[in-house]
Amino acid sequence: MIDSIIAEGDIVILSLEPRRTYMVKVEAGKTFHTHKGYVKLDELVGKDFGSTFQSSLGAMFTALRPTLSDYIMKSSRNTQITYPKDAALIVMFSSIGPGSRVVESGTGTGALTTALAHYVKPNGKVYTYELREEFQKNAEKNLKRSNLLDFVELKSGDVTMGIEEREVDAVVLDLATPWLVIPHAYEALKPSGTLVSFSPTIDQVVKATEALRENDFILIDTIECIMRAMQVERGKTRPQTLMTGHTGYITYARKALKPIKKEKEAASAKEDVPPIV
Repeated sequence: MIDSIIAEGDIVILSLEPRRTYMVKVEAGKTFHTHKGYVKLDELVGKDFGSTFQSSLGAMFTALRPTLSDYIMKSSRNTQITYPKDAALIVMFSSIGPGSRVVESGTGTGALTTALAHYVKPNGKVYTYELREEFQKNAEKNLKRSNLLDFVELKSGDVTMGIEEREVDAVVLDLATPWLVIPHAYEALKPSGTLVSFSPTIDQVVKATEALRENDFILIDTIECIMRAMQVERGKTRPQTLMTGHTGYITYARKALKPIKKEKEAASAKEDVPPIV
């Protein structure tokens, strides 16, 4: 059971209405400063998550337990993150759950890795490949903060040259040339396993789809998810003026076993015909 009491070392979301939030680590002797005054973090220890308190300037803050979306959106970034709207669909299409084994590339900030690890725990594993050391170190920091590093194996390697794992449940790709990985993904996946690829451009989608067809994947689909938030106020409710529009396309497919080639069948049938005497 998750403890409802804030303890030293916990990660906490400090919410300041209407929608401003801060992610902080509760540490003794530390003070968190905002434009609405400062908060002594050790004074949060022993309080319930959901408690409301005042800053030094009298502003009302609420201490909340971070959600998965918080860990993704507030991750330390040195590259573009995968937004929760896309991560949610990637998880759904990959069909992963507790105990699943997943190959991911590339790791980037670890935002999508965080979502994948959240769903495969407590006895699954995410094997995530990344070529750039600085990205990998930053991702490790983000995964530690979300308490999910134990469910991830950070690997330095180029998946366009091959994937070490076998019999995995899903392969998730977020890299510039997914079509180069698809033959290796086929070998890594279990029969009926799922491949999901996230790409920002339609040209990447076309090349990936062609490679999927050539490598015995079936049920190939591509979607784009656009999410529009609403500004809700009696008599003034309407879509928000600003929104995150296009982020990328999600292509997903299933591994089918390679069919027996017709020429092999014909050759086998010919061998079974008795010779004419």
